[in-house]
Amino acid sequence: LGTTAEIRLRRRLDGQAMFALHLVPIFQLLVLLTVANGAPVITKRIFGKVWSQPIDGGATFLDGQPLFGPAKTVRGIVLSLIITSVLAPLVALDWHVGLAVAMTAMAGDLFSSFLKRRMRLPPSSRATGLDQIPESLFPALACRTMLGLSMIDIVVVTAIFLAGEIG
Repeated sequence: LGTTAEIRLRRRLDGQAMFALHLVPIFQLLVLLTVANGAPVITKRIFGKVWSQPIDGGATFLDGQPLFGPAKTVRGIVLSLIITSVLAPLVALDWHVGLAVAMTAMAGDLFSSFLKRRMRLPPSSRATGLDQIPESLFPALACRTMLGLSMIDIVVVTAIFLAGEIG
């Protein structure tokens, strides 16, 4: 294990690792993903209907279905951005990394909701994989350089987030 807690896998003939898992950034990202995606749920329980305007304003798409649906609120997105940014230093990351994670996690969540409405699934319905993959993959890709993530790290983050959500 190195100073960044890496696991090096499969040694080449020259002794160099073919790829490495960067455990600390993986852990940091998973914590921030949990905060970013959990903040809207927790704030809904705390505030109820207060400040719960849908982000799409009730607009519909060409298919007559809502763009995102009533469960995607301005309050949830704004508080996710704020809370994740504020808590990022607790896992030794700058606030702007927390903001990037929250922005892209919420973009992934909106993308999932948009696709679920096209599939005529009701708001807040579960769609395993579709609910978790964009919410974790988008932030992992967006923060790849900031956190020094390899492609295998990104796959691991996405798989762990998926397993944690369906488990």
